[in-house]
Amino acid sequence: MIQSIMGEDNFQKAVLQSKLPVLVDFWANWCPPCSAAAPILEGLAKEYDGKINFAKVNVDGNSSLAAKYGVAAIPTMLIFKDGQPVQQMVGLKPKKELKKILDDFLRE
Repeated sequence: MIQSIMGEDNFQKAVLQSKLPVLVDFWANWCPPCSAAAPILEGLAKEYDGKINFAKVNVDGNSSLAAKYGVAAIPTMLIFKDGQPVQQMVGLKPKKELKKILDDFLRE
């Protein structure tokens, strides 16, 4: 399941205080590549359940969060570990490429 983030308080709890790593998808309704990424991320959220949490931040309603983490283009995905962003992916990525990134990340 992918958690929708609304505001900094929710982000703090869901992402920064998470015991598991969290992949955060920064997206917007008007962004076609973001829409294309959604089903890929839904599938990965099921596959990595219990290993990595997934969250979405709509940049239109949370521009301060996007700015805080240097999101200049969408979709942008950030992997957070122990409350810190440790990896960034910009643009639509195929599922195979995202799986490789996540698998390599989990091996570290």
